[in-house]
Amino acid sequence: MADTSLGSPAQLRDPNYTPPLVKAVPLGLQHVLAMFVSNVTPAIIVAGAAGFGFGSNSADFPSLIYMIQMSMLMAGVATLIQTIGIGPVGAKLPIVQGTSFAFIPIMIPLVAGKGVDALPALYGGVLVGGLFHAFLGLFIGKIRFALPPLVTGLVVTMIGLALVKVGIEYSAGGVPAKMQDLPEYGSLLNWSVAGTVILVTLALKFFARGMLSVSAVLIGLLVGYVLAFALGMVSFDNVGRAAAFQVPNPFPFGIEFTFAAIAGFCLMAFVSAVETVGDVSGITKGGAGREATDKEITGATYADGLGTALAGCFGALPNTSFSQNVGLIAMTGVMSRHVVTIGAIFLILGGLVPKIGAIISTIPIEVLGGGVVVMFGMVVAAGISMLSDVTWNRRNMVIFAVALSLGLGLQLEPKALQYLPEAVRVLATSGILPAALIAIVLNLILPEELDAVATEEVSGGLSGNGRGMKSEG
Repeated sequence: MADTSLGSPAQLRDPNYTPPLVKAVPLGLQHVLAMFVSNVTPAIIVAGAAGFGFGSNSADFPSLIYMIQMSMLMAGVATLIQTIGIGPVGAKLPIVQGTSFAFIPIMIPLVAGKGVDALPALYGGVLVGGLFHAFLGLFIGKIRFALPPLVTGLVVTMIGLALVKVGIEYSAGGVPAKMQDLPEYGSLLNWSVAGTVILVTLALKFFARGMLSVSAVLIGLLVGYVLAFALGMVSFDNVGRAAAFQVPNPFPFGIEFTFAAIAGFCLMAFVSAVETVGDVSGITKGGAGREATDKEITGATYADGLGTALAGCFGALPNTSFSQNVGLIAMTGVMSRHVVTIGAIFLILGGLVPKIGAIISTIPIEVLGGGVVVMFGMVVAAGISMLSDVTWNRRNMVIFAVALSLGLGLQLEPKALQYLPEAVRVLATSGILPAALIAIVLNLILPEELDAVATEEVSGGLSGNGRGMKSEG
């Protein structure tokens, strides 16, 4: 229920209204807290897959701190583009932008085990994919028909399924410990820390209310961090070496354009664009009780793409609108875009201070593992929730079965495509893209009346036999 002391009901539904600063600032911080962990986690996962993340003892570990820093800075910049707008770019709504989980299954095969040498091609894909995403704003309304809940629900479910393995690996001790076959991988100590995070998160999510419930993952991580510190699992060496202030550098890892990266990011841009359309609609409906306008949807898509392209220029990962903040707006009843602008300013300030990234990097991988187990499980649950809107007739079951079987199967057994060119193999073994493409194509070419025709044939045959028998009698 909305707090009427913040303003009248009409003011609270107005995106252009600014509540009193004494209340607007805490509301802005609340938006940052709700998305903070999800925003920095993709950078940690990608760095871990590349081999310079937590537990790797890599000389390139400072690159992870920089990526975390840029995750905050670019999320703030992209959010400002949405809330303030630049001409037609930006929805001018309280949309919080952050690093997207959707692209992780595409990014992991691109960087796996290649260290920072893989980053130039990765960022080339982010840049071109972002520009393509912005281009989709010209006709986003016209392509929505190709991505019904059957397709989007399948894709979101596949994204979650691709990520749950990462959560388990982190909880057990991290990918480096697994690859080196260290005895502490999967130890009771590691699982005790990860399990504590999971239990605290679940307890707050189900038994707390308000901000305690919204920030359940963040608080769970803090409790796990305190436990890990008490157990001697936390090191602050990197904090002392980190600078107090740093201006971002353009193309810090270089830039390279490869087919696999560009194709992967451009194809996933369709999914991200549709997700943003859903978030914009959710914000206007939950906060203002109305449908989103075409101008708002188009502006949000432009801003999504531009934010991603800027992220690629400065060493961050693809940006998208954050659904958890959509729910926060519905919960508080405050539709003010200026509240979210305040949150964006906090993100930008945090992104300019490397020591914040260094502090985040002190979180033991087992603590983060407990948090992402919950987050990635929620991604799967969100996909299943979307699929609940599907009419499960024979046609849709066939589409889902074929797409899931091939997509998930290729993800689980990547060696099955070992003779394909590397660029194609990387895209196919992500599992997400083949599943999405199969579902989209089958959904477009298989007739909707497939089940109706079959039913008519059966009922018509029965009816015809009845009439024949009656006539003969």
